[in-house]
This record gives sequence, structure tokens and C-alpha cells, in this order.
Amino acid sequence: MRFFRNPNVTIAIFAVYTAVMYIILLPKNNEMSTVEKWVNVGVSVVVLALLWVLLRKREKLRRERERDMEERRKNLK
Repeated sequence: MRFFRNPNVTIAIFAVYTAVMYIILLPKNNEMSTVEKWVNVGVSVVVLALLWVLLRKREKLRRERERDMEERRKNLK
């Protein structure tokens, strides 16, 4: 399960899912204008980018906590 903790893998899965949904569903949607469709795609890309940044930051904080805990264990011995 360590593989799925990698933020790049998580974002890649979400990006593929989003792309497939847009490829399948957007051409069939005749109620939205072309501009609305592109705005929808753009917002999704921005959300995925923000999620990627936040997940990378969370992973970095987790690694720093692990490193600090390891240093504390060494200092206690």
C-alpha cells in the first residue's frame, strides 16, 4: 500500500479518471455551450494541481516528522 501513498500516483489516478469522464460525457452533453465545457475542464485541472501541491506538502511534513522521531529515538539511547 506504500505505492498509493505517493502523491504523484494519487493525482495520476484522478487525472486519468477525470480525462476518461470528460472524453465519455462531454461530447454527449448538448445542454452546455463549448465555453462552459472548457471552463469545466480548466477548473478540474486547477483543482487537480492544487490537490497535487497539497498532497506533496503533506508528504513532506510526514517525512520530516518521521525524521524528527528517528532523531529523538537516537538521542534517547
